Amino acid sequence: MNALAAHRIVFGGSLVTLALGFAGCVPQEKYDAAVTAARSYEQQLGSTRDELSTSRANEDRLRSQISQARADLESMQGLSDGSKVDLEKLRDAYDALSKQVAGMDAGGPLPENINILLASLAEQYPDMLQFDAKTGMLRFLSDVTFDSGSARVKDSAREVLRRFAAILNNPELAAFETVVTGHTDNVRIGKPETLKNHPTNTHLSAHRAISVRDLLVGDGVSPNRVEVAGWGEYRPIVENGPRGAAQNRRVEVFIRPMTYDTSSGSWGGSGAGSSGEPRPAAAPRSTPEKDSTAPATAPVVTRPAPEKDPN
Repeated sequence: MNALAAHRIVFGGSLVTLALGFAGCVPQEKYDAAVTAARSYEQQLGSTRDELSTSRANEDRLRSQISQARADLESMQGLSDGSKVDLEKLRDAYDALSKQVAGMDAGGPLPENINILLASLAEQYPDMLQFDAKTGMLRFLSDVTFDSGSARVKDSAREVLRRFAAILNNPELAAFETVVTGHTDNVRIGKPETLKNHPTNTHLSAHRAISVRDLLVGDGVSPNRVEVAGWGEYRPIVENGPRGAAQNRRVEVFIRPMTYDTSSGSWGGSGAGSSGEPRPAAAPRSTPEKDSTAPATAPVVTRPAPEKDPN
């Protein structure tokens, strides 16, 4: 039994004894007050004990953190000779990231001439395209680019994609790659003929991204510069209504610095993480719907409960 516990027992017992001693010769009101005070001090002692326990736990945690910090310091000191870390590569990666950040601060991640070309393209097709220079993103509105429930690009949009591919093939974008991402609203697919090709909105969004990718590659964009993804209804840009929202039905193409070194076949371009690991593709490449032909493969997702409203 530690000193705190002994003190608690003696002190608390003394108060109770004192209260009982006065019980026969003092008014009931004073007796009750004495008992209440004894219980209050008892609770305070219990609280003090809990605080002491917490303090000891915090002390142990801090000691553990100090030990870990010391171990990390010793580890870093062991690496200071450069035998395990290529400092030159780290410096190059830092410089590349610094240039990328500087470019974003200057108005976006893309060369100024590319921004002008993309902005001009969007201005020529305002009902189909939107361009955001700050993020290097060109947005295709799905209601104009695709028929409802279809992943086949409309003939009217193919010319726009051909001109977009010409911009992507500009020498100024030789060190850049594209990420094509499809999106839908939250209205579930209801038509049986659509469900055969696109079981969920995620499938439909991915297949539309693949269709855009295939046309870009067909117009000369290198396949190792194009990544595809399908987010379905899970990344809306406006609130969906009872019939969804046209703004959420879209395909976005982001242009970013390469994350893959095509010459060496390794990851670690300026768009990769600090560890040099690649960003995983959100959807595998597959052959999307071509007219009435179902896609060869599709990303596997958890399918939400379908609604009766057709897409």
